[in-house]
Amino acid sequence: MTPVSKILRELGIPHREFIHTGQVWSLEQAAEERGQLPGQVVRSIVFRIRAGEYLMVLAAGPGQISWPGLREYLGQGRISMASDEDVLAATGYRIGTVSPVGTATRLRVIADSGVFVHEEISMGSGQPNSGIILKSADLRRALPDLELGEFVSKQG
Repeated sequence: MTPVSKILRELGIPHREFIHTGQVWSLEQAAEERGQLPGQVVRSIVFRIRAGEYLMVLAAGPGQISWPGLREYLGQGRISMASDEDVLAATGYRIGTVSPVGTATRLRVIADSGVFVHEEISMGSGQPNSGIILKSADLRRALPDLELGEFVSKQG
């Protein structure tokens, strides 16, 4: 059982694990193997706000985050991508396995509204080459402090 699955089970959130048969190299590959559209795969992206302070942005599929839009939403002029080491320290997960559920530290989590377009989505499981599939409404139940924003380009 993956780390995220254990937490979701404790929370009573219905979900299923998907284990890929080989290495996952792209979002499109993950979506195809899971029987989903790329827009159903939720990426969990960690940003550095300032030294020792991070936040996570959830984005659906291949859309690109608008840096000016995110900075405006946050009311902050400078942000950067978190390093691999920072992601691991802040979340407890390695890049490619990151999930908004069960992070090592309490992170502010902001989801682009595109995450909730589809009834079913998938996300990182905390373990390589696997994902968690669940209803988008159940993701909201699992993350009661989740914020919603509009800063991802749908063109991506």
